[in-house]
Amino acid sequence: MARIVIVEDEADIAMLVTTKFRNAGHDVHLARDGDAGLKLVLEVRPDVALLDVMMPKMDAYAVCKAIRDTLAQEAPIVVLLSARSQAIDRQRGFDAGCDDYITKPFRPAELLSRVDELLTARGIS
Repeated sequence: MARIVIVEDEADIAMLVTTKFRNAGHDVHLARDGDAGLKLVLEVRPDVALLDVMMPKMDAYAVCKAIRDTLAQEAPIVVLLSARSQAIDRQRGFDAGCDDYITKPFRPAELLSRVDELLTARGIS
């Protein structure tokens, strides 16, 4: 079981992803904007942070960079979720320090599989 913070402002997507990860046995925490999401990550110290790119108050690029700068080697796996599929957007995410960038719409089962793969690579089950 991993600790996962989901930062998503779209209620339907937030509930879908939260339910999928909870049903898989993960401990899930949810925030609805970038500022609250960053605070939650710093408080919970999750294994994974799933961040919607276009959020109110602070976008995922800024949240990701702040996580990397603040937590450094102890930073969680960061996965960005976005409707933006241009190469420049993906590159911006990786430049901010994300571990994966998944475009919307996505299949929840695929998201879970990709996160599980990243967790396994880090030695977290």
